[in-house]
Amino acid sequence: MMSFSPRSRPGCPSPMPSLAARTALVACAAGLALVPLIAWAQPSTPPPAPAGPRAYTPVTDDMLRSPPPGEWIAWRRTQDNQGSSPLTRINRSTVGRLELAWAWPMADDGIQETAPLMHDGLLFLQTNSSVVQALDARTGDLVWEYRPTLPKVPVEQAYRRYQGRRQKNSIALYMDTVVLTTADARIVVLDARTGAVLREAQVFDPELGYGYTVGPQIVNGKIISAISGCSIAETAGGCFITAHDFTTLKEVWRVNTLDDPENPAQSASWGPVPPQNRWGGTPWTTGSYDPRTNLVFWGTGGPGPYAELVRGSGAGDVLYTNSTLAIDASTGKIRWYYQHLPRDNWDLDSPFERILVDDRSGGEVRHLLITVAGKNGIFFALDRDTGRYLWSQETVFQNVVTGIDPDGKVHVNTDLIPKRLGEEMLACASVSGGKLWQAASYSPLSKSLFVPLTESCSSVTPIQAEFAAGSMVGSVKMGPRKLPPGSEDAGLVQAIPIGAERPPSGGWEARQRTSLTSSLLATDGGLVFGGDAGRYVKAWDQKSGKIVWQARLNAPVGGSPMTYELDGEQFLVVPTGYSAAAATISSAFPEVPLPSGTGNSIFVFKLKKK
Repeated sequence: MMSFSPRSRPGCPSPMPSLAARTALVACAAGLALVPLIAWAQPSTPPPAPAGPRAYTPVTDDMLRSPPPGEWIAWRRTQDNQGSSPLTRINRSTVGRLELAWAWPMADDGIQETAPLMHDGLLFLQTNSSVVQALDARTGDLVWEYRPTLPKVPVEQAYRRYQGRRQKNSIALYMDTVVLTTADARIVVLDARTGAVLREAQVFDPELGYGYTVGPQIVNGKIISAISGCSIAETAGGCFITAHDFTTLKEVWRVNTLDDPENPAQSASWGPVPPQNRWGGTPWTTGSYDPRTNLVFWGTGGPGPYAELVRGSGAGDVLYTNSTLAIDASTGKIRWYYQHLPRDNWDLDSPFERILVDDRSGGEVRHLLITVAGKNGIFFALDRDTGRYLWSQETVFQNVVTGIDPDGKVHVNTDLIPKRLGEEMLACASVSGGKLWQAASYSPLSKSLFVPLTESCSSVTPIQAEFAAGSMVGSVKMGPRKLPPGSEDAGLVQAIPIGAERPPSGGWEARQRTSLTSSLLATDGGLVFGGDAGRYVKAWDQKSGKIVWQARLNAPVGGSPMTYELDGEQFLVVPTGYSAAAATISSAFPEVPLPSGTGNSIFVFKLKKK
């Protein structure tokens, strides 16, 4: 067994359920939570009329598999979720000549987790409240805007309101359309040239608490996405990954991450808790796709309520929470699964990006799935054809996992599992990470994974509380986030060399006072871009981890930086704005005050002419 010595989400915990109240509410709500609403909806607020016809090349399946080098047409650019670009004009030698080309304020406030896309000279920007804009990628001028009418959420439904204000990467490009998943659980297909609504479908019932916080992946004419809200009181019994036909928006298949009748081990892992009394398993991050095997790979979050003494599952592993699911893209059948954190008692979700890499060292091609899957910051390498565990590595200080067997079985620290209500435990990393939604980037140039991380601990105390409509079923009290013992720096970028076998010594760490608040972007210019709570966007040298360029902007850097090329010029897009990832650990660096406003914007840089 691999021994782990203690090393060192944005959470909005709400008071939650008593055991008796939980049973009563589930009996009332379960019948509703599992009845999806699939219907054609009327178009929402129409966009402004376009200035005129515009040429636009359809985004095909072949293009998604192999994008044009100068474009960024999917969340992490490619279907393998590597989050890297082959562009080289901005490199170690030229990065010092970056200057601001243009900037744009986002259409709405809220937590900023946007992921801009660019195709055919149009930059597509999705913001909070499901607003989508198309901008001229050369000038920053607005081409069109889509602003839907969303249902009003009662003030007392705090967690549901919170989820509706934190959409990330909620659009995808396909053919001549923009596919949007909305905060009120709809799929909307827009004309990419004009923003006009072509068709839309109400997939789940938002009044129960369901909504989309992540965007779809498009696979061979199917819109594959996953619902959120699975930790809200009325959504007991189901959290879903679904596929819809692009043309008709009819559902093709559905995976319930909390209930798999075809796998007896999955049901047994919940102990006496029946499917209608289960919460969690949320697929918080858009999956990756391997066309060679026709598998999509999605990660899932933790179970609810958080403490097993409240949820009633005993010492069970509670599958498929905190797991990687390999799903047949045609049928929705689960081909394999691997659980990264069984028996979660601390809300240490493991749903983050699954990245696909082919390792060609040693004369044999090995097909890997690599991920820093969850908030405890442990890196995993799996065989993506079989789900077999290969190796793992710690990053931040953590005390919840004590070891991993050679066969991949993860062992948790049972001393940190509360035995009674009100018993306080110090968990590292915290609900705020470790690793959060900010995506890592793999560079084929240096064969390394670059990971944005935060050192953080907090107390976790199970409590008895009532469920309320629109509220989270955590049933827990979280203490303030703080640095691990002996640590002075909250932020960390770590470079992990990648291979099928555990690599020899190598890689690097770049530590800093302020927390990392954006996804990372690697380029074939030998650089890694990202940003922090101190409002700095930075470029690190992929080889050494040395900062070779930085600029201070208006707000914490957030969302997913990306790059594109037009007319022989390379552009760098940097989102900024309000960041829960910064706010929850800001007491660790009080000398760097956060802005009082949101400042949600994008800044677009290019190289200054010689």
